[in-house]
Amino acid sequence: MFLLIRLVLLLLIIYLLYRCVKYILNPKRKLELAKEQRRFYFLDDQENVHKNFHVTYKGVLFEGEKYMGSTDHSFEVVSIFVWAENISTLKGLNTEDFHYVQNEIKERYPAAKIDWKSPIHELLKKKER
Repeated sequence: MFLLIRLVLLLLIIYLLYRCVKYILNPKRKLELAKEQRRFYFLDDQENVHKNFHVTYKGVLFEGEKYMGSTDHSFEVVSIFVWAENISTLKGLNTEDFHYVQNEIKERYPAAKIDWKSPIHELLKKKER
């Protein structure tokens, strides 16, 4: 009986360690931590075109929707729509910040045309004029 209790306790400790490691390595937790610390973090599954990516920069969480299409030589992500999850968090960001995020997306998807949704789209259009 005593041996059985030890075995159960050992299995419980192993399970708790497994859950802790899984929690620490969770990419969504890293995204939330980067958002709180106002750092840049890019969360994406580049192999799955149907999954949206998330970017956090200066405390703002952006989401991007990828669309597959054909280029001259292959099928790749050719269009990306990006928007802010919460528009009120955009306060204090300027066009250079959006260009930085856009450049980071372009590094990962060089063939993609990036379109921003409102109100970021209007801000960038004003700056182009």
